[in-house]
Amino acid sequence: MEIKIALAGNPNCGKTTLFNSLTGSNQYVGNWPGVTVEKKEGRLKGHKDVIVQDLPGIYSLSPYTMEEVVARDYLVGEKPDVILNIIDGTNIERNLYLTTQLIEIGIPVVVAVNMMDLVRKNGDNIDIKKLGDQLGCRMIEISALKGESTVEAAELAIRAAMEQNEAELPHVFNGSVEHAIAHIEESIEGFVDSKELRWYAIKVFERDQKAVQKVKISADVKNHIEQHIVDCEKELDDDAESIITNQRYEYITALVNKTVKKGRAAGELTFSDKVDRVVTNRFLALPIFAVVMFLVYYVSVTTIGSQMTDWTNDVLFGEIVEPGAREFLEGVGTSEWLVSLIVDGIIHGIGTPIGFVPQMAVVFLFLSFLEDCGYMARVAFIMDRAFRKFGLSGKSFIPFLISSGCGVPGIMGTRTIENESDRRMTMITTTMIPCGAKLPVIAAIAGFIMGGAWWMAPACYFGGIALVIIYCIVLKKTSFFAGDPVPFVMELPQYHIPSLKGLLMHVWERVWAFMKKAGTILFLCCAVMWFLASFGFADGEFGLVESKDSILAMIGGILAPLFVPLGIGNWQTVAATLSGFVAKEGLVSTMSLLSAIGEEVEEYEEAYHAAYLAFFPTTMAAVSYLMFNLFDSPCLAAISSLAKELGNRKVFWFAILFQNLGAYVVTLMAYQLIGLAVGQVAFSIWTVVAAVLLAGLLYVLFAPDPFRNRVHAQESAAARVRA
Repeated sequence: MEIKIALAGNPNCGKTTLFNSLTGSNQYVGNWPGVTVEKKEGRLKGHKDVIVQDLPGIYSLSPYTMEEVVARDYLVGEKPDVILNIIDGTNIERNLYLTTQLIEIGIPVVVAVNMMDLVRKNGDNIDIKKLGDQLGCRMIEISALKGESTVEAAELAIRAAMEQNEAELPHVFNGSVEHAIAHIEESIEGFVDSKELRWYAIKVFERDQKAVQKVKISADVKNHIEQHIVDCEKELDDDAESIITNQRYEYITALVNKTVKKGRAAGELTFSDKVDRVVTNRFLALPIFAVVMFLVYYVSVTTIGSQMTDWTNDVLFGEIVEPGAREFLEGVGTSEWLVSLIVDGIIHGIGTPIGFVPQMAVVFLFLSFLEDCGYMARVAFIMDRAFRKFGLSGKSFIPFLISSGCGVPGIMGTRTIENESDRRMTMITTTMIPCGAKLPVIAAIAGFIMGGAWWMAPACYFGGIALVIIYCIVLKKTSFFAGDPVPFVMELPQYHIPSLKGLLMHVWERVWAFMKKAGTILFLCCAVMWFLASFGFADGEFGLVESKDSILAMIGGILAPLFVPLGIGNWQTVAATLSGFVAKEGLVSTMSLLSAIGEEVEEYEEAYHAAYLAFFPTTMAAVSYLMFNLFDSPCLAAISSLAKELGNRKVFWFAILFQNLGAYVVTLMAYQLIGLAVGQVAFSIWTVVAAVLLAGLLYVLFAPDPFRNRVHAQESAAARVRA
């Protein structure tokens, strides 16, 4: 018999660490049916018949965010055999709020109290047996990070699933609320599964529309139930949902007082509190974050990562793989065009972005460490202060942070933003943050054109954040995106040292995703670009030609005049930009392919350097090229996710137009005005256009918001109606 264990818990409770520990490499990642929220499941190590399902991190089973909808639909609709509820022992009161709801569903629940190593370090004591008896479920102490009792927790869940004992539900509610819920249970009995009766009764009391629709009762019964709810609201002078929330917390507070003893005196600061006094300080927080990110990219791109990338490009591919492949193919009599396709097109094209994998791996390692240790949760809190001044909440920073790895999950991460206009605005702007696929582009420009400028990568990262802020100020002053951002609330986990295994697994997942893209999308992109760059018409015949006479040169030549004002008006750079719309790594692949076609690359780096200098006559031209390709619309995979998430064709095409037109305007202003100031660009009509655009942008940025008063007036009117 197959057993399904559902892992449920708050964000940052250690659920994913436990999932990785229990399943190891036996994981399968996809999307939940009908939505793009990530779905993870795997086989329990040593148990082929046990499936572990990692649910999205949620705070409750109220259907406010897509994660909550997904988790709730799975638990209530799919009915796993057992729920393994992971709670953070250092913040037990907040985590038990979800626990009380999970118990009511009618599925066996095993509670794993995580981070017990930190609980003991803090001098706290949790009476697990007494707490479990009060809640009516089995409990176990674990430390997912250190692997303490994780296997035992899974085995306890298996036993609970096999026994399926019905435990007495805890008495969470009291007085008229319990009386009303009992009446609702009687009214809907027979319309829902008897095991779920309590859960549905509470949800009906809260007027949860999804639950009410599920319970097929007559209008008379609905009116009878509604009268009980209204009586409670009048007696307690509050709305039904708030009444349930308040009584849950009253129950949890009393329960914690009975079962948890704090080792520290009230008001005594923990280690995390002391660190937060510095890293979340109003004046020091942003400078510290800037220094941290500068160090991340400096070490990754300039020192360790750069040395490994140089070896991969110069030695592995430049001296071993490409010459070896060419020699082998020519030795077995392979035709010239096929040698060119395999060596110059595919191996050379794919090899170049793969050469930057070491740099990407080091970046991902640092970012994973910062995420897992708890610092990035603080950054989201820090950025909330700054973002709210520009019309965004701190929730928007989380997708921006995720986008530094890949734009696709960054776009999907906007599902946690309740306000639809804020969510759409975040989706449109989140791909401005340089993702892992753009790192090879940054490294190539910095390495070959700017002499390995270490500051280029962090400058691109913070430049992306700055552009996001500018875009948001502009968009907020339109009627479609007007309105104040929603409040941002999140739990700040205790600081801890992440496990090396967990870090390496995160890095491997991201690097492997990039490698799979290189083996599929980039493979096809390189083959197509090789064909377009190698074939064309010469002397009235179609066949192999010099790259300057190729189909790609013809297409690039047609579009090149559009990019002349940006300083990148040659067909090679335009052709590479076109490939970047398929996959951003394709930019480097195409540039490398065009630099190698028709010639032997003996001195790998010198040939590259010469080719890039031919493509970019000045440093400003290279910077211009980099800016446009960082800030234009993302790759096809991200564009596809954007279309699905926006769910509106007009908004989608507005997003694509805004991204590309915005990238063009920003790049034009930078190239013309900065280039003129440093003496690399001559004064022209385009300089005037750039100056006018800059003046217009500054006016929009600093002009009063025309919709602010209207939005506040509408909110005040709505508040009066509710009152």
